[in-house]
Amino acid sequence: MASQKFSPDDLRQLASYGITPEQIERQLTHFRQGFPPCSLVAAATVENGGILRMSKAEIDKYLSCYQRLSKEKRLLKFVPASGAASRMFKDLYAFTAQYTGVAKNFEKEYPSVEQFIQNLSTFAFYDDLKAEIESTSMHLQDYLERREYASVINMLLKEQYLGYGSLPKALLKFHKYGNRQRTPLEEHIVEGAAYARGNDGTVRLHFTISPEHRALFRRKLAQVRHQYESALGIRLSVSMSEQKHSTDTIAVDEYNNPVRDEQGRLMLRPGGHGALIENLNGCRADVIFIKNIDNVVPDWMKEPTLVYKKALAGLLLDLQRQYFPYLRQLRTGKATAAELKKMARFASERLLIALPDDLEERPVKEQCSILFDAMNRPIRICGMVKNQGEPGGGPFFVADSNGRRSLQIVETAQINRKEPSQEAILQGASHFNPVDLVCGTKDYRGRYFDLRQFVDPQTGFISKKSKGAQVVKSQELPGLWNGAMAHWITLFVEVPLETFNPVKTVNDLLRKEHREEA
Repeated sequence: MASQKFSPDDLRQLASYGITPEQIERQLTHFRQGFPPCSLVAAATVENGGILRMSKAEIDKYLSCYQRLSKEKRLLKFVPASGAASRMFKDLYAFTAQYTGVAKNFEKEYPSVEQFIQNLSTFAFYDDLKAEIESTSMHLQDYLERREYASVINMLLKEQYLGYGSLPKALLKFHKYGNRQRTPLEEHIVEGAAYARGNDGTVRLHFTISPEHRALFRRKLAQVRHQYESALGIRLSVSMSEQKHSTDTIAVDEYNNPVRDEQGRLMLRPGGHGALIENLNGCRADVIFIKNIDNVVPDWMKEPTLVYKKALAGLLLDLQRQYFPYLRQLRTGKATAAELKKMARFASERLLIALPDDLEERPVKEQCSILFDAMNRPIRICGMVKNQGEPGGGPFFVADSNGRRSLQIVETAQINRKEPSQEAILQGASHFNPVDLVCGTKDYRGRYFDLRQFVDPQTGFISKKSKGAQVVKSQELPGLWNGAMAHWITLFVEVPLETFNPVKTVNDLLRKEHREEA
């Protein structure tokens, strides 16, 4: 079937990417049939037990657990950091394309640009921009007085100047500390030193990057490594990986036929952040902290983040301490009725795993098998913040095709909003996912799970874009914290809103959370 669809040149192209014709055929089937929407049962809330709200005593307990149980553990901070920062400057790019140097009411016509210009001197990159401009023999103030704002912005964004539009977000200057500035890369190093420092003083960080940015990352790390190792008393171990070409997906036209480029080659697109499950699968650690590159704050704002990261990790390690012995016993297929009842209660009440209603009526070996399968999985503890209207996935109870209920992070695009009952559940959600995860990817024997075995392939996305007169459809793999982790043990914990301070636009850096402490 594949050989009839694809020419020898196509097959060679796919093979060079590590993609099989069978993978492409599955993708084409998804294009033809679409992905089924999620079946929401209820929004996960504090009130219905879907989200745990820690008391002060519980936070203290899990902080103590983390301090005690992490001593001999290998810790890692995993930071998705690929892609350029161009979307941060969307309004600035639009302005430079339109502005002619004359605006009758600049503040009303370009409010975000006006805010940017008025606050220019407060940005951490201001000194660099000023120096760049003045290296051209004109002063920044001259440009501003002449209202040559487009020239100033071009000096910031264009590659021949500061190049902020093409740099990775990780390497932009975000925060000021007196006469010094920090990039998100550096803020993650400081964070990692606070909660992901191993017993030997090693702080392990893993960044997923774009291939064109690897040299820039290496150069920045070489510049700052000694400074942070010396100041924080740590040894940095930084690794990087790129999204694998084997996770690319084929693009099709509106009739679901493969689209080709000008050379006649199949058009393949990156599979979205869900492809990073392959990168995560290659990471070796007992506890893995996951957090996006742009969700960082200055030191004076870090304390809530540090406390809750340690508390979430303490909860994870405390749970593993309790259910790993259960798995060893279940593996034997031997347990008393009382022991099985205790294990089932733990799985149901502490791990929020839905078990068959008639579990106790089944033979002992079958009960052991069901409980073993339910608990012998990767585990993730996910921080959730109260919904403030931010885009992103939310926590829900979801039913699979067999009616089994589980906790899932669900994106709005996965929901059939035309169905009134599903829309009502969506509107009833109280929290959303800020990408604040602590993961355990090793089993009770200390062996690493193959994370690819726990992906739900039916939770991908299809998007449409216009390429000239042609409609091109592309497919994203199940999201990293959505379908890619669908079959993990999942717990949601409420975390303070102060722990979520992403920088999606350059003007977000003007919020008090990203400014120097007053």
